[in-house]
Amino acid sequence: MSGKNVTAHDVMQEKNDKLRDQKYNDYVSAVTPKHSWFANLCKAFLVGGIICVIGQALVNFYQSCGFDKETAGLYEVITLVLLSVLLTGFNIYSPLAKWAGAGTVVPITGFANSVASAAIEFKTEGQVFGIGCKIFTICGPVILYGITFTWFLGLIYWILKVMGVV
Repeated sequence: MSGKNVTAHDVMQEKNDKLRDQKYNDYVSAVTPKHSWFANLCKAFLVGGIICVIGQALVNFYQSCGFDKETAGLYEVITLVLLSVLLTGFNIYSPLAKWAGAGTVVPITGFANSVASAAIEFKTEGQVFGIGCKIFTICGPVILYGITFTWFLGLIYWILKVMGVV
């Protein structure tokens, strides 16, 4: 059975349960894309590394302009978010993310891309129900968990400070 190209129509037309299951498995095997985990790992590492190198170059550039390390880091984050939104708007980021996988998702550029792409995708539904709702659908959980986790760590720090450990 596995030597024959099976279509979805063949699967649906089969009356015998065992043959239908076999045809379905053959069909799934035929249409499922084959991926190399090592190639995906290398692509993610390469692109994520390039994003980090660009980030470090931006920090160095802003420090050479006379900003302290903290301010240079702030401007670097703002610049990376801006670049990510622009690349999303020009439909460059999505094909890159599809090719590189987690290499574009993990840095802050991935978060900026997800917010910007939601705004672009749902802009036809209006400013409030389209753009506004979909942006907060994406960034709401991130903000919520970020604030909650920060509060929890602050509480631990405060307890350790009161106990004299820190």
